[in-house]
Amino acid sequence: MTNLLQGFTAHTFTYTHPSDGEITIAYQRAGNGPPLLLLHGFPQTKIIWHLVAPRLSEHFTVIASDLRGYGESSKPSGNADHSNYSKRSMAQDQVSLMKHLGFDQFRVLGHDRGGRVAHRLAMDHSNNVSQLMVLDISPTLAMYEQTSMAFAQGYWHWFFLIQKAPIPETMIGANVEFFLKQFMGGRFAGLGIFKDYCWQEYLTTMQNPAALHAMCEDYRAASTIDLEHDRADRSSNKVLDIPLRVLWGEHGLVNACFKPLQDWGKVANNVTGRTVSSGHYVPEEAPDELLEEALKFFQ
Repeated sequence: MTNLLQGFTAHTFTYTHPSDGEITIAYQRAGNGPPLLLLHGFPQTKIIWHLVAPRLSEHFTVIASDLRGYGESSKPSGNADHSNYSKRSMAQDQVSLMKHLGFDQFRVLGHDRGGRVAHRLAMDHSNNVSQLMVLDISPTLAMYEQTSMAFAQGYWHWFFLIQKAPIPETMIGANVEFFLKQFMGGRFAGLGIFKDYCWQEYLTTMQNPAALHAMCEDYRAASTIDLEHDRADRSSNKVLDIPLRVLWGEHGLVNACFKPLQDWGKVANNVTGRTVSSGHYVPEEAPDELLEEALKFFQ
């Protein structure tokens, strides 16, 4: 059972995706006011928001969901072209959830992979997203096209997880805890920022072979079909017109290797942002700073 965010209630939503079949999305809900969708990153779950979601729920109706393939959401086997883990398909899950809850327009806050899903959600469903905040990412296409030795060494998982199945699944699956400790503990803040119950949820989830495969498929899609979708946007000069706020860790590799404001400025017309005093895991490293930014931006 997934841990509950303080004051939240747990739910599931099941629908039939046009090409991927029946999908179930697990989510937690609390609060009143304007709707705000929270999307987590890899290799985590909606519990990453435990330090900010309860306080956000004092101002918003907060929906914290598990992405397809993560947490308690559906984990279908990947298609040959990885299309059922494209950010387009993963975004469709989330907009379908929000519409099911009666929210035709909403705000979105996404960290890491959740930010990439949020980017595609806003591109494909521009009438449904009023404001977007992304944490510690530049756009996927920008990051692949600007790959340097420093980025490849630091974000080695981008190039490992995309290898043909079941190579990474088998190697990680042999000792998931070792992988997570090396991967998450090797970043700026170390493992101390993760509460025990959060860490246990991340570990238990990834120890599920279906979840591990889904996570790899998420990255395989990012290096293939997602780039096709991003390049199609660029070819047609399609950009985001909604307010976009970008926050990234001062001590993270995105700050060292990329120029997030410049990168996002190529895909959006109304971009602002700055560094925050953290590494990659902004919601768990700098919750107060994130909360202050989110309340200012979304209100």
